[in-house]
Amino acid sequence: MARGLRKIHLDGTLHPDFQKLASILERILERQKGGAALCVYHHGECVVDLWGGYLDSNRTPWRRDTMACSFSTTKGVTTTLIHMMKDRGLIDYDARVAEYWPEFAQAGKEEITVRQILTHQAGLYHIRQMIDDASRMRDWGYMVNALERAEPIHVPGERTGYHGLTYGFLVGEILQRVTGKRFSDLVQQEIVQPLGLDGMFVGAPASELHRSAELIWSKPGKALQGLQQDAIPTWLTEAGETATSLMSHGFGMVGLDLDFGSIIDALAPKGISDFSFDDPETLKAVIPAGNGLFTARSLAKMYGALSMGGEIDGVRLLSREALYQAIEPQPEAEGRSVLPINMHWSLGYHGVPTSHGFPKQAFGHFGFGGSGAWADPSRELSLALTVNCGTGTPLGDLRIVRLGGAALAAAGRRDGRYVSPAAQQFGDSWSRARDWFDRRSSASYS
Repeated sequence: MARGLRKIHLDGTLHPDFQKLASILERILERQKGGAALCVYHHGECVVDLWGGYLDSNRTPWRRDTMACSFSTTKGVTTTLIHMMKDRGLIDYDARVAEYWPEFAQAGKEEITVRQILTHQAGLYHIRQMIDDASRMRDWGYMVNALERAEPIHVPGERTGYHGLTYGFLVGEILQRVTGKRFSDLVQQEIVQPLGLDGMFVGAPASELHRSAELIWSKPGKALQGLQQDAIPTWLTEAGETATSLMSHGFGMVGLDLDFGSIIDALAPKGISDFSFDDPETLKAVIPAGNGLFTARSLAKMYGALSMGGEIDGVRLLSREALYQAIEPQPEAEGRSVLPINMHWSLGYHGVPTSHGFPKQAFGHFGFGGSGAWADPSRELSLALTVNCGTGTPLGDLRIVRLGGAALAAAGRRDGRYVSPAAQQFGDSWSRARDWFDRRSSASYS
């Protein structure tokens, strides 16, 4: 066995048509310190429900009911809730936010619309300038007041700037205003209870924290140290305007509109080096853009409902009309901040990269550290991955890309869909290249 690899036992259930996903998950877990859970729904049926590895640094085996803090994957749940309220006539995408949240109408935010919030074009991502310490994110009232006072960092609508940590408070407060309910209660009453989910919390009760996995950061991730360390290296935060300007210019010369200043503003509030996302006090708080505590099974079933036109097991979350409005591709703004790439935004969800390309109708949200979940209504397919270890980026990593490609291929074979030779060759070549990379880098996970 190669240095750094370990034999992994997977628990759970698996439809034979999706055996390839088990093989990929085993290889992933052999090369990382922690654990993971994977769940896939196809045509409303749970076809993959697997878990393995370790839930903490003491090598406690991952259990069936283990939940993992899933960072920005939380945004997919938050987004689903706002579409449910729109479906009931409580929200209009093109209404001004201030119509629902009057105190929002100050400091140049009077005309910002719900649609601009959902497409990350409101210019309110700069959390580093809004709060004096990352721990403030545990205080809902403080965050709402900070957003009310904040002035947009650019003219709303002119740029797309990923609202990495503020998105959840913006959408969440709109939801609380139109429903009169706390955000954490909305998750339970509108999604968890109707679908009978076994683990989905944004603001977890103390009684459920024993199910939470410890966040473990592998060696390749030490440059970022997760979001419980500085999301941006210290030298960069201290580099000043001149250095960040030069680096941004350099990336621009190779076609990337990379603005390091906006990355720092959006993802590195002051004090982030002392802030732990898996601390019990953080998990009990409500941070709807980043601290969702999930099982893969719960995420996959929610997205499974969306993959089936809004309904699963006789429970309807959204009407078909509302679903297709929610996932309609939205126009790109002229400029980009924070993330230099086209995320193929719909209303709150982004496009889904896989090793077999971008499925045209697929949508979802990935998170830092490698978690993610998505749905594809054209295939009635959904997939969710929860992890507690990995290199990660703010939008997942190659693990979910590989698993997504395998799920697409398996679903295609099951349905007798034609897969072009070119697409198959691309998938095979990509897999071989990734296997080579895994072998070369496996020692880094020891």
